[in-house]
Amino acid sequence: MNNPKIKGKYKDLRKERGSYAENKAVSYLTDKGYRILHRNWRCRTGEIDVIAEQNHVIIFVEVRSRSSRSSAYGTAMESVTPRKVNQVRSTAAVYLHSRHCSDSPVRFDVVAVQLGPDGQVESLEHVENAF
Repeated sequence: MNNPKIKGKYKDLRKERGSYAENKAVSYLTDKGYRILHRNWRCRTGEIDVIAEQNHVIIFVEVRSRSSRSSAYGTAMESVTPRKVNQVRSTAAVYLHSRHCSDSPVRFDVVAVQLGPDGQVESLEHVENAF
């Protein structure tokens, strides 16, 4: 039988690791000259992890992370499914419409963060125009 306390602790740890990876991704993007407009922007269609701007291009960034313990489930980059791509695109359309910037150039990036056994970043991969 499942122990709800253990399940809750696992979920909290997963959220903590996800937040940590997202913070590292934002630091990386900022260091590369991106201006962060929003983090965790939500609407009825979903959530976008990071919305940034660089050279007058609005960039929607999906941050994915994996720990070395979860490597059996594939890499962080491999976790970007067609369903996720559609959800991010739909949410981006809502964002652009709500901000009256539908004519702005846009790009969809992925930042994949691999965490080691100690919870620290082993690698960070930034793919521009990922989808």
